[in-house]
Amino acid sequence: MNRGLLYAFVAYGMWGLLPIYWKLLHSVSPAAVLSHRMVWSLVVVAGILAARREWAWVRRIDRRAVLTFVAVALLLIVNWYTYLWAINAGFIVESSLGYFINPLVNVLLGGIFLGERLRPVQKVAIAIACGGVLYLTLSVGALPWIALTLAFSFGFYGLLKKTAGLNALEGLGLEMSILSLPALAYLLFSGDPASPSLLTGTPYVSLMLIGTGIVTAIPLLAFAAAARRLTLTTLGLMQYMAPTLQFLIGVYIYGEAFTPARAVGFVLIWIALAIYSGETLLRHRQRSQERTLLAKSLAGD
Repeated sequence: MNRGLLYAFVAYGMWGLLPIYWKLLHSVSPAAVLSHRMVWSLVVVAGILAARREWAWVRRIDRRAVLTFVAVALLLIVNWYTYLWAINAGFIVESSLGYFINPLVNVLLGGIFLGERLRPVQKVAIAIACGGVLYLTLSVGALPWIALTLAFSFGFYGLLKKTAGLNALEGLGLEMSILSLPALAYLLFSGDPASPSLLTGTPYVSLMLIGTGIVTAIPLLAFAAAARRLTLTTLGLMQYMAPTLQFLIGVYIYGEAFTPARAVGFVLIWIALAIYSGETLLRHRQRSQERTLLAKSLAGD
């Protein structure tokens, strides 16, 4: 197997299977799990950076970068906390919906904030996805706020990081540096009864909490390695692996309801994604063919 594909399978596979991990920590409050995840992610990322001796980026951090990453860190809190709460509250299926529609949210945010022109097919895909969300709202009687919170918080998170000038590992290191002190303060002083310390908790829970840093860092590193070896088109198509696994886990492992009404809304969004992905793949092939023809033409001259 192509090494880039292997890395992508590791990244998206781990992200897709994370609901099972978070379910195993159901006895710990989402706030405590979130705090542990921040602290142990910093430990793991700092260890990796130290092993690689990659500290030159620290000198590039200025006031603007710090302010940007404070905003990025706040968005990450919203995304991670919503996801952790939703998983253990029985909303894995709706959470998967958020990551299904995230690529379309990214296109929409790019058009609004970065001046990227939306192609006609992209507009159609976004309109169909909006129709799916509207149908879910009307049929279920409630806005799918979990999915929308996850999609838009992650969308804005990516939008800000795109302008930040740090790679994924460096960015996570700065984000966790910003968040770890308040996270540690919460663990030490909140009095949260569902927030066991590593000394008073059971060995199983303690190891699982320490592992939150590992399950955060490994897929991120795998994704970064995949991104260096695969085209963005291939990577973009593979990203649906994670929400698909989450959806299947929610329905078939944890028995979450998937009614006909919800199915119609999901199908509309899947159609939108199929249109968007198909157009992206076709456009990529056309550009590749154009580059090939141009290269042959120049070689002939």
